[in-house]
Amino acid sequence: MVKEKFGGVPSDDQLRQFAWDTLNAGQVIPGYGHAVLRVTDPRYTAFHAFGTKVCSDDTLFQIVDKVYRVVPDVLREHGKAKDPWPNVDAISGCLLYHFGLTEFEYYTVLFGVSRAMGMCSQLIVSRALGEAIERPKSVTTEWMRQAVAKG
Repeated sequence: MVKEKFGGVPSDDQLRQFAWDTLNAGQVIPGYGHAVLRVTDPRYTAFHAFGTKVCSDDTLFQIVDKVYRVVPDVLREHGKAKDPWPNVDAISGCLLYHFGLTEFEYYTVLFGVSRAMGMCSQLIVSRALGEAIERPKSVTTEWMRQAVAKG
């Protein structure tokens, strides 16, 4: 939508006005203002670093990068989002598109598959530790080896 409206990467002022127009029309900025995030989603940060290395000249990536630099300030000023940081969905689509996955209906499928893979790995860890399924804390592989060896 932004690319088509501006014929490419908009200026900061154009993007700022576009964000204001979107919010004033009662719409949201997708991928921003997540209810749980208090900082930028670390997955967003990792995808952004990857995108910077492999497709920094891609127009969609440049737009996503500019949105990250401009929109949080607009959201804070608007008061729409207390914590206006992006989640992984604010960048994953442009990377998928860059690498040839242009059929948008598959993006939700990929999201579901990635969630299933996370649950499967968590189930294995939980079984290894003899625990119920839970949100694990961040631990090293060495910690896991030691914990399993104790059990």
